[in-house]
Amino acid sequence: MLTFGEELSGSDLKSWADWSIGFYYWSPSVSQVYTELKKLETLGFVSSREVSESGGRRRRVFTITKSGIEALRSWSRRSEIETPVLKHGVMLRLWVGHLNDPDQLKSIVLDHIDNLEAKKLKAIEHADNSENEPAWAFTEMSLRWIGRHFQMEIDLAAQLLDDIDEAAARFAQGDANALGLPQPVNAGSWKLI
Repeated sequence: MLTFGEELSGSDLKSWADWSIGFYYWSPSVSQVYTELKKLETLGFVSSREVSESGGRRRRVFTITKSGIEALRSWSRRSEIETPVLKHGVMLRLWVGHLNDPDQLKSIVLDHIDNLEAKKLKAIEHADNSENEPAWAFTEMSLRWIGRHFQMEIDLAAQLLDDIDEAAARFAQGDANALGLPQPVNAGSWKLI
């Protein structure tokens, strides 16, 4: 974020992360931001200075250095392409769907869709508000991508509503023990796949 030509405080960086990359990567805590800024300053990748604000308040702002730009440029050009890590709480809950009834699972999915719709609209709003700043052209592009990504997730989640019924019907064909847990036909067969 410091590559966009502004001096920023740690709380500015946190807010901007929430506003942008928090949609598709992560949004660090304020303490993480300041911890990383100290490390980056020790490495010579950022520099800082104190500034006075109205009311006599002082705050520390950070600027990226030439070596910081070079390090970031090198990382963005040369780092390996990683498979995105999907941490999907709703899908984890559906994975243990045999512990719930289909209507409860559908309620979870519908709440998930509502949440995604709100996030999609927020990402699109942030992209729209990026249009007037040429320095944010790639930020806008990323925010529009996440809006499309959320729409695809919404479409996938909507399909789950039918999938839940199919899974429930198939599950009902099996046997269960006294606790209602499934009795596998071929226990451990997942090890052979």
